[in-house]
Amino acid sequence: MLQTSPRCSLYLVTPLLSAAAANAFGEIFAEALEAAPVACALVRFVSGSEAHAAAIVAPLLRPARSADCALLIENDVRAAARLGADGVHVAGAGEDLAEAIKRLKPDRIVGAGSLSTRDEAMTAGEMGADYVMFGEPRGGAQTTGLASLVSLTERVAWWAEVFETPCVAFAQTIEAAGTLADAGADFVALGDAVWAASSPAAAVRDAQSVITRAGVGVP
Repeated sequence: MLQTSPRCSLYLVTPLLSAAAANAFGEIFAEALEAAPVACALVRFVSGSEAHAAAIVAPLLRPARSADCALLIENDVRAAARLGADGVHVAGAGEDLAEAIKRLKPDRIVGAGSLSTRDEAMTAGEMGADYVMFGEPRGGAQTTGLASLVSLTERVAWWAEVFETPCVAFAQTIEAAGTLADAGADFVALGDAVWAASSPAAAVRDAQSVITRAGVGVP
């Protein structure tokens, strides 16, 4: 299970990675994890690069272990188990999620994203997902019907008030991370807001500062 803390924690989402880019990204990733506590990171593959999953994941495993950061694989149950990752992040609340839960739990984490409706999110929670994610990185746009920060914040607040299953909220910007933490997200996920920054490590520090201030009355 993804471990929650009394306050919101960071969750990083990698760019779409190929084997050719993995080593260079691994250095950036390690620096980001050293900058501030990161609870979890989701590894995403460029389409067609699944055969090179080991080469992509290997440079990320050691820094993740050193930082006590859970490393998840996107939509690839076999790779998660074979490569020693901590779990998988699955799109939707259908057969893929059911299969991931059957094969990986309770030893590994199974998260669910791309949940377009409240009913689908509730189904994922009832199925036994370790967390639900609202908002996702897809070409810089939300694809789950939560196109605005307002609608995403409303979804997060609703979930946090009603359900015990942890909630991950994907923030498009560092500033949005604070809003989502205030709304009750257990984890705030960041992608390009970190990796496209001039200093990803500094962006992670900024994000940690933002979510730490959230909800405690610090201006």
